[in-house]
Parts: sequence; structure tokens; C-alpha cells
Amino acid sequence: MLVRLPKTVEQAREHLTEGAVPIGGATLVWATWQRDGFPEQAMSLRELPQANVIGPEELGGAVVLSRIDDRVPYVLRAAAGTVGTGAVRRAATVGGNLAGSALRCLLPAALVLEARATVLASHGVYETDLAEVTAKRPLLLGLRWTAPVASAYHKAPGEVGGEPPLVVATALHTDTDGRHRLRAAVRDGYEVLTATAAYGPDAP
Repeated sequence: MLVRLPKTVEQAREHLTEGAVPIGGATLVWATWQRDGFPEQAMSLRELPQANVIGPEELGGAVVLSRIDDRVPYVLRAAAGTVGTGAVRRAATVGGNLAGSALRCLLPAALVLEARATVLASHGVYETDLAEVTAKRPLLLGLRWTAPVASAYHKAPGEVGGEPPLVVATALHTDTDGRHRLRAAVRDGYEVLTATAAYGPDAP
């Protein structure tokens, strides 16, 4: 298997057009490849600058979960810190978790941040919502959002081999008119539900 390591978005697009299979930490696909056979080409974005950013309002798709720190909102940092074991977090990537995992542990946090996704297709780069990321599983370059006023995250204890544990994520946003909105997301099993409500003394 030939592993491509593009350093520019154009190189990544070319490799994608040539049929290279995107991989992050390969924590989810390795067993499948061992069983069904390896692809001729794979592609990692670990050397692509745009896919490795970490900041208050952006996070690259190739960032491994163990690198997510206090530069990002608490809700996203806390979600990443509860994924698997330390070994898994040192290999698994943001893109792999959101676009490749059935659990999508980062999804509730990304939803309450109202994040938008930048993805790469054979025809180029475009921005889309998280619904397309989870449904079509495109190559995720990164996420962008507006920093919230505050955020919180809770993951209930789970049982090995049992149902996915309950997750509750929240973020408080300020609109352009100064009013506050509370955004919440709950993962119950494999389903994620969201809601938004006005917040503050003047809320109905």
C-alpha cells in the first residue's frame, strides 16, 4: 500500500482523484483492511498545514485527539478527552471521529458550537454543515465556529460492550443583538438530538 502525504490542498485533491483512500490514525479501518485487503493507495493529511490547525475558533481534521487542548472551547476539549484510551487518542483524528466513527464522540460538541466543516472533494474545497459530514463522510479538512461565551460537557459512565454512554453538551452563544442563546446536544445511543433556547432574564 502506497501512503500519500500531501503538503498542499492541490496535492491532496490530486491524490483523491487518483483513488487514494483517506486515513487518519487508521484506528477504525485497520482491522477491515486486514480482513478484506489493503487499498493500493491511502492518504494522510498529517503534513497538510490546513488540516492541522488548533485555535479558539478552528480545528483541523488531521489533528489527533490527544493534541486538543485549552486553545479550543472546553466542550470540544472535554469530548476529545473521553474518547477511548490514551493510545486511541494519540492515533485517532478529528476527521476520523466525525466522518468515520459510528459513535462520533465529537459530534455533540461540534453541534453546540454550531461548527461548519471545510471538506475536500475531487472538484475542490467547499464548506458544508455537519449533517453532510456524518451522512456522506467526505474528507474533512477542518471545523470552524464562533467562540461561545461558555460551554459544558458531560459523559455518563458506560459499560464495556454495552450501549454508547449518554452524552450532554451545551454552549452559550451571543447573537449580534446582544441576546444569548443556549445550544444543547444529547447523544442517546447512536442518535444525537439538538435544541436551542433563549437564555437570560429577558428570555421568554
